[in-house]
Amino acid sequence: MEDRPKKLDGKSTIVTGAASGIGKATALLFAREGALVVVADINEDGGRDTVAAIRQQGGEAIFVATDVRVPSLVKGMVDAAVTTYGALDVLVNNAGIGHRVPVHRCSVEDWDEVIAVNLKGVFLGCKFGVEAMLRQGGGTIINLASGAGLLGAPRSPAYSASKGGVVVLTRQIADDYAKDNIRINAICPGAVDTPLMAVAYREISDDLVEAKRIYESRLTRGRLLAPEEVAHAALYLACDETAFITGNPFFV
Repeated sequence: MEDRPKKLDGKSTIVTGAASGIGKATALLFAREGALVVVADINEDGGRDTVAAIRQQGGEAIFVATDVRVPSLVKGMVDAAVTTYGALDVLVNNAGIGHRVPVHRCSVEDWDEVIAVNLKGVFLGCKFGVEAMLRQGGGTIINLASGAGLLGAPRSPAYSASKGGVVVLTRQIADDYAKDNIRINAICPGAVDTPLMAVAYREISDDLVEAKRIYESRLTRGRLLAPEEVAHAALYLACDETAFITGNPFFV
C-alpha cells in the first residue's frame, strides 16, 4: 500500500465518457488517488467494466447511464453523485465524438450531433454541476476541449467548432463563479491514442497499425499522447494545490 497522502482522498467525482479512452484513464487514476467516482457513459457495458476495474484496484465507484445530450439524464447523474457520496467535488466533462470531413461534405445531421455531444453536453454538465457546487460552497470542473479548439483541425469543422466553444464557455463560466469558490478549466490535448483516432488512420491506410506508424511520424514528438497523460493533467487541475488556477485552456 502507498503511504503518501492521496491527492483526491474522499472527493466525490464524476467523469463522463468514462467507458474508454481519456475518460476511463481519468476515472482509474482519480480512484487510485482516493476519489469516489461516478462513472458516466452512454455505453453501459464499457462503463460497468470501468467500475469493475476501479473496484479491483481497491477504489470506490458506481455507474450511471448517461446521455450528455439529455438534460434530465445529466441532472440525474449529478444527483446520483450527491445522493451517493454527499457532494459533487469534481466534475470532468469528457464525453465527446468527432467526424472528419471537410465542411462541404459535413451533413447538418453530423454537425448537430457533434455540437450536441461536445458542446451542449459540456454546457449541461456545467449547468447542473454548478448548481450542486453552489449549494455546497465550491467545487472544480474540468472540461475536455482540444488543440483543435484553439487552432482548428483538418477536415473537422464541427469538432473544431465544438471544442472552440468549450474553451470560450470555460473561460466565461469560470469568471462568473470564481467568487463562489468554483473553478473551471479546460484541457486541450493534441492527438491522443484513443478509439476515435481510427477515423484519422483510415484516411492513410486500411492497415491501421501501419497507418498509426505513419501518423505518429508526422507529429512533433513522434508519438501520440497516451490517455493516461491527459488524465494526469486532469488530476493536476483537480488538486487542492491548484486552487488558484481557473479559466485556463490547458494545452497538453
